[in-house]
Amino acid sequence: LIALVVRTFAYEPFNIPSGSMLPTLLIGDYLFVSKFSYGYSKHSLPFSLPVIPGRVFEDTPERGDVVVFKLPTDNKTDFIKRIVGLPGDEIQVKGGILHINGTPVERERVEDFVSTDDFGTTRRVARFVETLPNGVKHYILEETDNDPMDNTRIYKVPEDTFFAMGDNRDRSNDSREWGFVPEENLLGRAVGIWLNFDFEKGCADLSRVGDGIH
Repeated sequence: LIALVVRTFAYEPFNIPSGSMLPTLLIGDYLFVSKFSYGYSKHSLPFSLPVIPGRVFEDTPERGDVVVFKLPTDNKTDFIKRIVGLPGDEIQVKGGILHINGTPVERERVEDFVSTDDFGTTRRVARFVETLPNGVKHYILEETDNDPMDNTRIYKVPEDTFFAMGDNRDRSNDSREWGFVPEENLLGRAVGIWLNFDFEKGCADLSRVGDGIH
């Protein structure tokens, strides 16, 4: 009962099954999500029990927050992305560059992100530091600036919704495809990585414990 209360109203552990948030979050990362950061809705409860009308004790995410939410297309699947667009914003990607309200977001090329797969093949992807208008800096990956989602229409973010994108820009299923995240669907803010477990190798990567979200 205590564990259920903690997971519902305080902190809930989540693990990362895909690479859409590379290089910020690795496949196999376990992290804690603060359930009280944005208040509570029915999706905060087990099985999304409809006993909370709307949202209570609500607070608004800041631009750059990494959040867990229920996918708007089914209201069941847990997704984790970064909030880049707030209500009233106009969001567009042009030539791989994120534009917010008509202004390109600064990005700086840094060292490649290097990974090795289970077959020993080394892969290098261009890594950038992106600086959002409120000063939040974070890494993104861009394999190319010419993918279909690297040139989008303008998205006008409606009231009480948010625009979310993965940091692995060319390999992320995000708001560019399925639309906006309703405030009611927010589950919480990612506040820290506490473990990475590689199930194939059967070992924990303790070097990343406590790194937090950048």
